[in-house]
Amino acid sequence: ECPLCLLPQPPEAFPSLASCSHRSCRGCLQQYLRLAVRESRVPAACPHCPAALHPADVHRLLPEPALRDKYEEFLLRRLLVADPGTRWCPAPDCSPSQARFLITLSCGGLGVSREGCGTEFCYHCRQPWHPDGPCAPAPSLATPTAQLAQPEELAHGEALAQAEAEDIKVCPRCSAFIMKINDGSCNRMNCTVCGCLFCWLCLREISDVHFLSPSGCTFWGKRPWSRTRRILWQLGMVLGAPMVISLAAGVAVPVITIGIPIYMGRKVLAGGPGSRRSSLSGCQQCLSVTSSVLLSLFVSPIITALTVGVGVPLVLTYVYGTVVLSLCR
Repeated sequence: ECPLCLLPQPPEAFPSLASCSHRSCRGCLQQYLRLAVRESRVPAACPHCPAALHPADVHRLLPEPALRDKYEEFLLRRLLVADPGTRWCPAPDCSPSQARFLITLSCGGLGVSREGCGTEFCYHCRQPWHPDGPCAPAPSLATPTAQLAQPEELAHGEALAQAEAEDIKVCPRCSAFIMKINDGSCNRMNCTVCGCLFCWLCLREISDVHFLSPSGCTFWGKRPWSRTRRILWQLGMVLGAPMVISLAAGVAVPVITIGIPIYMGRKVLAGGPGSRRSSLSGCQQCLSVTSSVLLSLFVSPIITALTVGVGVPLVLTYVYGTVVLSLCR
């Protein structure tokens, strides 16, 4: 049975993959690859795991020559985008897949001309080729027409430009453009090109504890905390940690110590009508509940000691280690 379409298939309908051992029927894999290539999700991953499919398997499974060519173009584009030495031809309607891949150690400019296009531009500033002078700053986007616009129109245009800049950012690893509606939703982003996990607010690669660090980045929110708010929060954590930890430990110790026996006794006593407990006599049920409560009374102090003995040092290490270092910076 195919795990994607849930239909019974003959064994020969399940092609083997070089990247992993998962199996799906040929029809499902072909449809999956068609969608992946059309949506520019290249390199395509296995439908069941993050392993990237081998290009030979993709060529073998994709029946349309046009999609195979598009797949190769997307692969080349991903490779060029990820390399800082790549320069795209600035001429309009010039295919990015035929951009020249260049690396130079020269301190001066380098004129580049792509075959079939004829446009010559500077390798460093990406402006028209200027062999007799240094690189000039990029021209301003403001035009005479824009300068004559009303102040209200200029303010509206600046607001739109700022909104677009907040909605489109660059992956910190491969420099691919990523769009996200900046509405305060989750800031943990995953680049589909290189698989990089990064924070939408600070554009740095993240670990599992990034949003727990005193960096000002939050799981949800449109922007990081201000420097004043971050410093106040860190000072509050450093000064208030002993009181909060003592209060939490004082509440956790009796709750765990008394709560576990009560929970176990209620669970044993509340055996369902069809359970084995319902066939026991009243004396046997009382003995069963009593034994479970006594056993829980013996185990709950151990669980309490482990929880407090491990949790309190970890919190103290975080507050007076990570937070204090961040505050000193």
